[in-house]
Amino acid sequence: MSIFTKVVLFTDEDGRAKFREESVPLDQGSPQSMLSEVFSSGGYQLRTSPVGFRSQFHCTGAPQWCFILGGQMEIGLQGGVSRIFKPGEHFYSADVLPEGATFDPAIHGHWSRQVGDAPLVTLFVRS
Repeated sequence: MSIFTKVVLFTDEDGRAKFREESVPLDQGSPQSMLSEVFSSGGYQLRTSPVGFRSQFHCTGAPQWCFILGGQMEIGLQGGVSRIFKPGEHFYSADVLPEGATFDPAIHGHWSRQVGDAPLVTLFVRS
């Protein structure tokens, strides 16, 4: 059986954003075209960000996939951990504000920025 690795940006029990990897079985289809189960989605949105773009710390409003179509995107976490995603790469953003919490940029969320000399082009697919 084939596996798809799902990179997940999530809010841990301490309220801080972290990365983890999960396996998604590709156990349907045929040997020439292995498929996962069909997942539902709530719409999609395209975005372009110019060279030099950088956000402040923020949480994801609603869980969603982020696929990098062009340029490069860096996601930074509290404590200095960051990860760069290139065209064709993805992550599942589930870094939502914990229920009942008031946003504190010293604890919650992540920042994002465009990296390199090409604008950032992304596709967001809501869960």
